[in-house]
Amino acid sequence: MKERIAIGLVEDQALFRNGIKAILGGWDELEVIFESGDGYSVIERLQKSTDVPDVMLVDLSLPPDGAKAYSGEHLTLDLAAHFPEMKVLILSAYQDEQFIARLIEIGAHGYLVKDSDPLEVYQAIISIRQNGVYINQLALRAIQRNFGKKTKSLLPPATDLTRREIEILQLTCEQLTAEEIGEKLFISVKTVNGHRANLLLKTNSRNVAGLVMYAVKNGLVEV
Repeated sequence: MKERIAIGLVEDQALFRNGIKAILGGWDELEVIFESGDGYSVIERLQKSTDVPDVMLVDLSLPPDGAKAYSGEHLTLDLAAHFPEMKVLILSAYQDEQFIARLIEIGAHGYLVKDSDPLEVYQAIISIRQNGVYINQLALRAIQRNFGKKTKSLLPPATDLTRREIEILQLTCEQLTAEEIGEKLFISVKTVNGHRANLLLKTNSRNVAGLVMYAVKNGLVEV
């Protein structure tokens, strides 16, 4: 039996939210356990809950909290602060590359547009759960064009990484799991995870999405 992945939906349009819920319900391993039509009440509700989502699908445009704006960006930041183990997948109508790069930079683990194929949404959820990130070509291009040349001088130099670490970083960017990387490089999963832990330390990254940002900024992966 496949492991259950608990899903949360934060989307103000009830029709779209119900549609996504119905689509995700077609896969046995996915279970929607949390829904919200706004972002500002989410943290308090989760703190009172005994079962929180593994992956939260968040719309970028959300209703304000009274006179105070509270968007998907605000919720992403708050989820990272209060529930650091939870993964965030942005599902938005916006395709603006600055939005995409910014959301990945602040802690989102993936970004999809709302007209994405349902199968890609499923694959993104699985990838985020297994690998900690889902970065498709749209997100890669956004990161490269917005950060590829502007911040390179501020990064720890890529020369500090070993050849093996660079190999693992590149394969991570290809969405391979630790098991798949181990099989490809003929090393154990424990060794892969050890290298990933070193990569996080050496690159000052908070998570796997941060490693992808680092790889793109340093030109270690090609779009």
